[in-house]
Amino acid sequence: MYRSLTPLCFALLTALPTLGQAAAPLYLTVDGKPIAAPFDGGKVIHPLTKGSYQIQITDDGRLCGPAEAAPLPFGKALPLAECGKAKAYQLRVMLPGDYEFSFDEQRTTLKVLRATKKGVVTRTPPEVECARWDGGPVTASVKGVWPDGTRLRDAYSGQEGVVKGGKLTLTPSASSGGLLLLEPVNAAKRAPFDWDQASVYFLLTDRFNNGDPSNDNSFGRQKDGKDEVATWHGGDFKGLTEKLDYIKALGMNAIWITPMVEQIHGFIGGGEQGSFPFYGYHGYWALDFTKIDPNYGDEESLRTLVDEAHKRGLRVLLDVVMNHAGYATLADLQDLGLTSLAQNTGKLPEHWNSWTPSGGLDWHGYNQFINYQSNDWSKWWGKDWVRAGLPGYPQPGVDDVTGSIAGMPDFLTESSKSVDLPEFLKRKADTRATPIPGASVSDYLVAWHTDWVRRFGIDGFRADTVKHLEPAVWAKLKAAGNAALKEWKSANPDKKLDDLPFYMVGEVWDHGVSKDFWYQNGFDSLINFDYQREGALTHAQCMSQAEPTYASYAQRLNTDPNFNVMSYISSHDTKLFFGDYQDVALQKRVANSFLMLPGGVQVYYGDESGRGLAKDGGVFDQALRSDMNWSELGSGDKAGLLRHWQKIGQFRASHPAIASGSHKKLSDAPYSFVREKDGDKVVVVFAGRN
Repeated sequence: MYRSLTPLCFALLTALPTLGQAAAPLYLTVDGKPIAAPFDGGKVIHPLTKGSYQIQITDDGRLCGPAEAAPLPFGKALPLAECGKAKAYQLRVMLPGDYEFSFDEQRTTLKVLRATKKGVVTRTPPEVECARWDGGPVTASVKGVWPDGTRLRDAYSGQEGVVKGGKLTLTPSASSGGLLLLEPVNAAKRAPFDWDQASVYFLLTDRFNNGDPSNDNSFGRQKDGKDEVATWHGGDFKGLTEKLDYIKALGMNAIWITPMVEQIHGFIGGGEQGSFPFYGYHGYWALDFTKIDPNYGDEESLRTLVDEAHKRGLRVLLDVVMNHAGYATLADLQDLGLTSLAQNTGKLPEHWNSWTPSGGLDWHGYNQFINYQSNDWSKWWGKDWVRAGLPGYPQPGVDDVTGSIAGMPDFLTESSKSVDLPEFLKRKADTRATPIPGASVSDYLVAWHTDWVRRFGIDGFRADTVKHLEPAVWAKLKAAGNAALKEWKSANPDKKLDDLPFYMVGEVWDHGVSKDFWYQNGFDSLINFDYQREGALTHAQCMSQAEPTYASYAQRLNTDPNFNVMSYISSHDTKLFFGDYQDVALQKRVANSFLMLPGGVQVYYGDESGRGLAKDGGVFDQALRSDMNWSELGSGDKAGLLRHWQKIGQFRASHPAIASGSHKKLSDAPYSFVREKDGDKVVVVFAGRN
C-alpha cells in the first residue's frame, strides 16, 4: 500500500526534551552507544537496520530523555522540553537505510525521517564467489531424470540434443548468462492452471500506459508543471488493455492492478516541506468504493479489460483497501457540497482544486482553508464509520487494528453496529451505494468490493494492509468473493476460464515464508517480504547460491496444498531491484534466479525492462513509481533485457513443476537441479558467470 507521510511504517514513541540553547555539540546515542560525529548543521544521518532501538541525545555528557511517552509522526517537528530523567526513545525501523535526525536552528524541535538520496547514485554490488563459464559447451548429468535416447531441448536457445550415457552436452546461449533450460522435445501436455503457479504482473495503472488522454484531468485535477512527483500521469484501463499481449509474452498468468475505485478528487501536501501536490493516483485513497475513478476509465473499459485478459488466459487481481478511506481535500469539500467545512474561501479560486501556494506557503498550506474544528464533519464519513482526529469522531488507537495509518480515516471494521450510509454518500448523485438494512461497516465494505467480482468477473483480490483488520473480516470477504465469482461464472459460461474458486493474496507487512492464522482466515497466499532483502541480490550474482532457498521453499510450500507465498524483487513500497545498481547485466541474471523460485512470484512493472527511478520530492517510495519506460524497449540493451525476461518467463509458464513441483539438486559443477510434478519435468543448468 502507499503509506503517505509514514512510508516506513515505523513508530517513535517519545516526548522530546529541550537540550537548551547552549552551543555545545549534541550527539545521537543509539542503544547506549554515542555516534562519533556530532550534529552537523543541525542534523546527523545514521544507518539503521530493521529492528527496535533505544534513542537518546547527549548534551555536554548528560543523557536526556522524554518526560512522557508520545507518538512522533514521520517528519513532524515536535517541541523539545527540559531535560528530565534519562529515558530512551523507542524507535522501530521497518526498512533498513539511512535515517536523519535533525534540529531546527534554535534547537527547539527535533525530527526523525528517512534520509533521501540526491540525484541518481549507482553502486557496484558486492562480489560473490561463483563458478566461471568460458562460453563453451557444457556437459550436464541427467542420469535418473531421463533415460538414454531422450531428445531434449534448451528452451532458451532452441538447441536440441539426445541423452547419452546419462549426460547431455550443449552450449548455452551467450545472452543467457550461462543457463540451459532443459525440457523434453515431446513434453507432456501442460497441466491446467492452478494458483500455486501464479506469476503475477503488478502495475500501477496510472503509471503504466495512457490509452485515453481525454480522461487525464478528471475532477479538475492539475499538473504541477515541475517534476510531477505525485500528480496523475494518465495511465488507464484502455492503455493496459493495449499491453495485455506484452504481459502475456512475459509468461505471466495474472495481472494485479492497484485499487480502481473513485479516489479523493484533490491533493494534499507532499513531502516534509510540502514541495509538491500529492494526489491519490496510486488508488489507496478511496472516496467512493462503488465507482470507478474516471482517470482510469469507465465500466465499459473495465469490462473490456477483464474480458480481453481472460481471452489470453490472464487472471485479474484487484487491489482492495478495507482499512481506510482517503483524506478530505479542498476539491472534495467543494464537489461533495461540504463547503461548510471550509474557511477563508474568499482567498480560493473558483475551482478550489486550482489553488496553488503563494506568499511563502507550501503545498501543506491548503490546510488553512479547512476548518478541522467544525461540528459539520458529521456530514462526512461520520462517527459510526471511521476513527479520525475530528470533532465527535472516535480517536485512533495505538495498535495495528485501531491505529490510523498516516492520519487517514480508519474504518471501524471491528464494530458489529448497524450503520446507515455516510451523509456525503447519501447526497452523492452518481454513487451506486445504497442502504443495506442491518449492515455493519465491514458488511458494507465487503458488499462494495465483491460487487465488482459479481458484475465483472474479477478473479481475486490482493488485500492491502491485512494486519490492520480483524482476521474474521478477511474471512468474510473471502466467502463473499467466492459466492460472487461463482455467480458471475454461472451467468457467463462462455467467458469463464475455469471453475476455480476466488483467490486472495494478502499484504501482511514484513511477513516471510511462514504459515500462520491468516491462512485460516481467507488467504491462499501472502506476500513474501523476505526474498527481496535476503536472497535476490546474492542469487542474481550467482544462481548456485540460491540452492538452499530453492530447496527450502519447495519443501515448505509444495508439500502443503494450503500454503503458498508470493515473492518479489521490486515493489511500490520498498525498492526497485534495478534502482540500486542500474546494471542491465545484473537485471538479466536476477530473472534467472528469481523466476526459478518455487511458489508464486510477483513481477513489478519494469523489472523486465530496467525501468529507472523517478524524482521523489523527498518521499522515497515515490521514486519507485516512475512511468513505464516504453520508449527504451525498441532497441539496445533494454530491448535485449526484455527478450531475456520473456524467454525465462515463458519457460516458467510452460512448466508448472517450476513453481509447484519437487526440487532436487543434481550437481554442483555445473550447478543443476530437477523440478518435477505430475509428469512435468525440467532440468535447469547454470554453467557459471561468463
